[in-house]
Amino acid sequence: MISRLEHMALSVSDLDISVAFYRDLLGLEVIRVLDAGPESGLGEVVNLPGCHARIAHLRMGNNMLEVFEYKEPRGETLEPGRRQADHGWIHLGFQSTDVRADYGDLKAKGVHFLSAPVEFRPGVWIVYFRGPDGEICELRETPANDLQRPP
Repeated sequence: MISRLEHMALSVSDLDISVAFYRDLLGLEVIRVLDAGPESGLGEVVNLPGCHARIAHLRMGNNMLEVFEYKEPRGETLEPGRRQADHGWIHLGFQSTDVRADYGDLKAKGVHFLSAPVEFRPGVWIVYFRGPDGEICELRETPANDLQRPP
């Protein structure tokens, strides 16, 4: 029986840049960095025979982000105009205790935001920003009594 969502994975152009972004700016903990060469079996699992990837596992609380940089074959860049409404995975969400403060801090560090923070519903603040490869991330602040309810 499937019991929970275990992790999300992200393919990136430069593992070191992305690890630094998620570790240094967003506070994820690096658990391990692996080199999965052609002999690793990764190619069989992902149906890319002979592929080679560097993989990092980052953790925040009980959640894991798995970051892949494919050395062979090289991945393609996401469409620069990709929108939230486009099909497929659309963002990674992070809980914040103060979205407006985090917005100011990350903006000062050069993070590109899609807008300023918005109070989406009473006491729920959200803001979207882009990661190193253009992936969209969300910061969400919710009142303590709202945390158990779905977004």
